[in-house]
Amino acid sequence: MGAQVRVYRRRIRSVRATAKITRAFELIAASRMIKAQHRVAASTPYAEAITRAVSAVASQSNIDHPLTTRHQSPTRAAIVLITSDRGLAGAYSSSVLKEGESLTAHLREGGLEVLPYIVGRKGLAYYKFRDRVVAGEWTGFSENPSYVHAKEVADTLIDAFNTPTDEGGVDEIHVVYTQFISMLTQTPVIRRILPLEVEETSEEPTGGAFPSFEFEPGAEGVLDALLPRYVEARIYNALLQGAASELAARRRACKSATDNAEELIKTYTRLANAARQADITQEISEIVGGADALAASGSE
Repeated sequence: MGAQVRVYRRRIRSVRATAKITRAFELIAASRMIKAQHRVAASTPYAEAITRAVSAVASQSNIDHPLTTRHQSPTRAAIVLITSDRGLAGAYSSSVLKEGESLTAHLREGGLEVLPYIVGRKGLAYYKFRDRVVAGEWTGFSENPSYVHAKEVADTLIDAFNTPTDEGGVDEIHVVYTQFISMLTQTPVIRRILPLEVEETSEEPTGGAFPSFEFEPGAEGVLDALLPRYVEARIYNALLQGAASELAARRRACKSATDNAEELIKTYTRLANAARQADITQEISEIVGGADALAASGSE
């Protein structure tokens, strides 16, 4: 067997081993997708409902509460980036990081100091490679986040929001995550969760007009109680959206990698067959040439 044939067969074995790995990742991601989709569908109504409740309280009261009142001259902003812990997910993490860079540049143009809070090893590696300071980091649960994880992140953000900026606190909190729309579509989005953006409008809010509430002991007390629940719900929903998007991106990326590996195996197989045929043809030519030489020498 020729050396070229051995090279091609070695490459075929290598590509086939890679295809087995990507195929396994594809099947694992597909098996976890259903649960992730159900969790997103279950958490989204609650997150929207508590946001609607907070909006109703804010619209029916005239108090200046940190939850709804933007600082007159904000100086620091927190950005929470939700990325993945593992690779083989296509452009999932890089899309979030790109949006985070865009948001950071925009906030800095407005004179704000930006404090990054990172969820996921990919985002953390991106910032550490560039020697950037990270205000907070959480890893190990990007594919399967729980409410405990969301509460841990939310508690850190609330503490920073309630702390004066001259003592290390922040005036704004933004979240950058990937919204799960379908198996084929996931979109990176930016959402400011604190303070709420209160707008004066004559249009009816999404979901219908707000009901009329009576607040006991008062609207400020209600907002104080809703603040941690609101932040936890929004962070939890963002984590679940990111987990479903990560699994969908990994399934799609691994399927593409498996298909490409199979095409590469076919290409290498054709090249190996051609090289083997060329070796056989050369051997036959040498045998025929040797036989002709012997016959010529015998006739002499």
